[in-house]
Amino acid sequence: MGLRRGLRTPLRAQGEPLQLILVKIVTMADISMLSGLQVLVMGLGREGTALATYLAGYSLPVTATDLRSAAQLGDTTAALQEAGISLVLGEHPLSLLDEADILFVSPGVPLEVPFLRQAVSQKIPLSTESRLFCHLCPAPILAVTGSSGKTTTATLLSKIMEVSGRKTWVGGNIGRPLIEAVEQIKPDDIVVIELSSFQLEYFHARLNKAVDVAGIPSDNPQQLAVLLDNWSPPIGAILNITPNHLDRHPSMKHYVLAKRAIIDYQDVNGVIIMGLDNDMTRTIGNQFGPKVRWFSQEARIANGAGILNDALVFFDREDKPQTLVNINEIKLRGRHNIYNILAACLIAKEAGASIETMQQVVTTFTGVDHRLQLVREYNQVAYYNDSIATSPERLIAALYSFSEPIVLLAGGYDKNLPWEEAARLMLHRTRQIILFGEAAELIAGEIDSVCAEATTTATPVVHRCPDLEEAVKVAAQVAQPGNVVLLSPGCASFDAFSDFVERGECFAELVMAL
Repeated sequence: MGLRRGLRTPLRAQGEPLQLILVKIVTMADISMLSGLQVLVMGLGREGTALATYLAGYSLPVTATDLRSAAQLGDTTAALQEAGISLVLGEHPLSLLDEADILFVSPGVPLEVPFLRQAVSQKIPLSTESRLFCHLCPAPILAVTGSSGKTTTATLLSKIMEVSGRKTWVGGNIGRPLIEAVEQIKPDDIVVIELSSFQLEYFHARLNKAVDVAGIPSDNPQQLAVLLDNWSPPIGAILNITPNHLDRHPSMKHYVLAKRAIIDYQDVNGVIIMGLDNDMTRTIGNQFGPKVRWFSQEARIANGAGILNDALVFFDREDKPQTLVNINEIKLRGRHNIYNILAACLIAKEAGASIETMQQVVTTFTGVDHRLQLVREYNQVAYYNDSIATSPERLIAALYSFSEPIVLLAGGYDKNLPWEEAARLMLHRTRQIILFGEAAELIAGEIDSVCAEATTTATPVVHRCPDLEEAVKVAAQVAQPGNVVLLSPGCASFDAFSDFVERGECFAELVMAL
């Protein structure tokens, strides 16, 4: 395979329309920066497996390590060995670091684990599949992050760009690891990438501040230095920031810092999309002046997007509105999805999509799996799968999406997040609450606390179930015609499932079996 790839310089000159310049690619970057290096990959999830295979395809010496055994990895083990990758399974021995020149980390691994702490102390550079992809990708990147809504926004954005006639690639925190496709991506394509806080941590150079690049035996140390430096995409969006993943990040400050990598290092010609109605994104966005394009349901902002007379609109620089779509034409449920649509359309506008294209997609888009997804109507009861709701904040958004009486299924693995606001809303917007998983007693305690303070005498009935299967059985028993049975757990799934997708699929299977 040949060595190649494009590293973008600024996408436009000052004042030049962004959409006219989205195909300018200069200054070649290629995989030669890793030539001569002993590469270590930590974690063999989707990203780690794809990255190890990609690097081995360039005949680079790759060692991969995972805490799971060969039996647990299944067919993945044989495929990696066939690709020439050395495997160290069942442990992460520190001795692996003695031979490593660079370490690619699965973003799910906390930076505080001893293996990574030792790597940092040995001044071994750290990177990830998503960071390497962004460095090698020859096409413009439209990047989305946020505490909630990023998958819906990224998916909607990708569909708009596809209908606009651009070959569009989607990945990052959703879909396939994009490193698998980097050889197929052309300069005039578009890449839509969803980035989590875990991934964005590695877009900060601070992780590699002690690394001496000149001392690493790279064939292209200049490009290696760029890979390890700060980086932000030319168009970056932060939808919102609310407490999340505090079981993983040491503090809210660390979580916010990770998110900021998507915008902090843009060129002066970059564009930032931010939610005005969220306190944290409003505070951050105000630091960037005219680079920011705001979206809001509460304010009218020039050069942004909002709501006027029950319609979604763009406002030009003179604050004149241009109607995008009437709200009653939108199929997605929930006020939170109005934010997602505004954000996706604002990004698409900056990338050159037409109003007509946005209208076509927005009025037909019905959502993403596991996000307020209608599974079935049974005995005049509608069953909705919102397994993506892995935080109380997302549970709150789901409860506001229905006017019907709600039978709520909540619980799972708690992420050390505040529950009081969600518990208060449950009192007013649910008829029955069915709790399951490890967090069931924690949530029940919060409900008891707010009930003790409540002035109303009408409170929902609370049930406790050992697992999701029993929770669905109870829901089917207590739900009445006209009710909504809503799986919106407010918790991660790791107490019983590998991820929210498996949990959502399990819920759907249980509902279909009723």
